[in-house]
Amino acid sequence: MKKQKVTKSANFPHGRWYADACGTAFGLELLGERWAMLIVRELMFGPRRFSDIRADLPGVSAKVLTERLAGLEANGVVVRSTAPEPTPAQLYGLTKWGYAVEPILQAIGRWAAASPLHDPTLPLSPVSFMLSLRTMLDTSAARGMSLVIVFEIGTAQFTARLDDGAMPVERGAAGRADLRFKAQAAPPLAAVFYGGVTPEAVGLEVLGEAAVCRDFIALFSLPQPEANVACPR
Repeated sequence: MKKQKVTKSANFPHGRWYADACGTAFGLELLGERWAMLIVRELMFGPRRFSDIRADLPGVSAKVLTERLAGLEANGVVVRSTAPEPTPAQLYGLTKWGYAVEPILQAIGRWAAASPLHDPTLPLSPVSFMLSLRTMLDTSAARGMSLVIVFEIGTAQFTARLDDGAMPVERGAAGRADLRFKAQAAPPLAAVFYGGVTPEAVGLEVLGEAAVCRDFIALFSLPQPEANVACPR
C-alpha cells in the first residue's frame, strides 16, 4: 500500500494522496490528516489563540498543531488575524469557506454517535459540546420556541438563541437570558443533556424556570445505536 504523504505548512494540489477527481477524495486531502478536523471544530464559534486551541485539544503537540494550522491556512480553510488592544495576540479563525464545514461535522457526528461503540463519557471540549447541541437539536420539537440560553463552561461563555427551530451560537454571555447553565467542564452538561442525569447530581448550576429548563433539555438526544448487522441492499 502506498503511504500517504503528510503535509506540513504548504498547500498541495488536488490528487496528492488519492489521484482521484472525486470531491470526497479532495475533502479528505484537505481535512483528513490527524487533528485537522478537530482544529476546525474548535474554531467553529470564532477565532482563537494558539494556546486556547491547544488547551482544548490536550492530545496534540505544539509542533503538530503549528503544522496543521499552517496547512489549513495555506489551503484556504483558516485565516490569521491580530486581536486588538489592550492584549494584542495572534488569532486563528475560519474563512467563510471554512465555516461551511459545519454541516459536514454535524453529519459525521450524527452518523458516528449511532455506533454502539460510541462512548459519550470520554472528555469533551466546550466547543464540542456546543456544536453537539446544534447537531442534536430536534428542530421539529423546537418550532415555536424562543429562548436565549447562556452557557458558562469553565472560562468559556456561549450564548445560544433558540428561535423557531434554529439555534445560532456565539461566543460571549448575553446580558439577558431565559436560562443560564454553569459548569466547570463540558462532560457534566453532556450527562444532563444526553444521559438523563439531573443537574444536581453533577453539580450543574441552572438559573431559570424549572419547566423551561426541562423543556429545553428535552429537545436534545443522541441517536439510537445501530445494530452491528449486515444490511442487504
